[in-house]
Amino acid sequence: MKKKLFMTTVAAIVALTSGISLAQENESKKRNEETYRLLNLLGNVFEEVRARYVKEIADKKLIESAINGMLTSLDPHSSYLNAENFTNMRVQTRGKFGGLGIEVTMENGLVRVVSPIDDTPAFRSGVQAGDLITHLDGKSIQGLTLQQAVKMMRGKVGTDIKLTIRRASSEPFFVTITRATIPIRTVRSRIEGDFGYVRISSFSEPTEKGLKKAMKKINKELGDKMRGLVLDLRNNPGGLLDQAVKVSDAFLDRGEIVSTRTRDKRDHQRFNARKGDLAKGKPIVVLVNGGSASASEIVAGALQDHKRAIVLGTKSFGKGSVQTIIPLGNHNAMRLTTALYFTPSGSSIQKVGIRPDIVVEQARIEPIDRRTPRREADLRGALNNSGVDRKREQHQSDQSPGSDINQSSGDNRKDTNQNRRDFQLQRALDLLRGVSIFNQRQG
Repeated sequence: MKKKLFMTTVAAIVALTSGISLAQENESKKRNEETYRLLNLLGNVFEEVRARYVKEIADKKLIESAINGMLTSLDPHSSYLNAENFTNMRVQTRGKFGGLGIEVTMENGLVRVVSPIDDTPAFRSGVQAGDLITHLDGKSIQGLTLQQAVKMMRGKVGTDIKLTIRRASSEPFFVTITRATIPIRTVRSRIEGDFGYVRISSFSEPTEKGLKKAMKKINKELGDKMRGLVLDLRNNPGGLLDQAVKVSDAFLDRGEIVSTRTRDKRDHQRFNARKGDLAKGKPIVVLVNGGSASASEIVAGALQDHKRAIVLGTKSFGKGSVQTIIPLGNHNAMRLTTALYFTPSGSSIQKVGIRPDIVVEQARIEPIDRRTPRREADLRGALNNSGVDRKREQHQSDQSPGSDINQSSGDNRKDTNQNRRDFQLQRALDLLRGVSIFNQRQG
């Protein structure tokens, strides 16, 4: 009886399993049929356009446009790269190119400037992060893809292009820019008194090497006198993920730097720091703003989460996705969003950005009163100082803000006036001075 019951149960389980498998097979078959029907629809549209459109269009253009439309409808960062665009993309991350010197994205049919690249024609012409480019040489950008707009902005070195720019609530204005060779120099550095300053403008293949060279120079010049470091990531649009990991690793001794999560959990990745800190444990302030995106947000987030640095400035751009370049043969490729990245605390900055520890808006510094104020020493009959507190007076003089800026050496002196006008940088240096003084007194 028990054996008969057992066989009946087994038969029921087999029948149930067979039913589930059959249902799944039918569902899969229906999905495939729907997919084939839609592919036939695409083919029918292609044939109708090919046969009836008012002008004859090359098949290649129609097919590439269809592919690009499929990818760009997914998110702002996925796209199709034909042979020319694929070559241009590789040039950007490896060498140099002829153009204006701006990192851009597409927003509501217009080109938005993510950031100008330092010391390029666009930078010198006053183009700013957040600017909307509406026309190129008087022709509207509406209807163009991002790749088409970028192609128009690039061109032969020495030729001019006129940009129509819309900025915040101001009236549109024109900027004529002469194209130039845009070198991929991503790291610049200098000395600010007893502090190091490193500016990373983007993350391409030479970035890690440039950072190590810059830190070696700073450590050689300052030696034991180095009291801290400013890492400037403002208007840094990002770049290569591996370079962001290496830059973060350069200032961390241990712990997770970033994790990437894909649709398939088996492809999740975690990147961890190795021992070694190029700043030798000195305090770091990271500068960010609305033009700091992607890879620069990875660095800021990692140093912030590990309490290795204080992040100062304004909220970053908020691009928390990872794109993979997938070659398609015949020198074509596709840029596809394949993962989201998360900071060590497990936070995603997608559409949120990195929130600074100290919010400092960029501002113009102007003296409000140049008259010399009256002090105790100016009063008739004021008691003389016995000399006991002269050391305090001398110490305060040594720590004065002006002394650090005026000690910038070599060819960096030409930047002094510009540095003084950089309100966010001055606040970062002030913060480092305060931390240094506090640490000295604690010691």
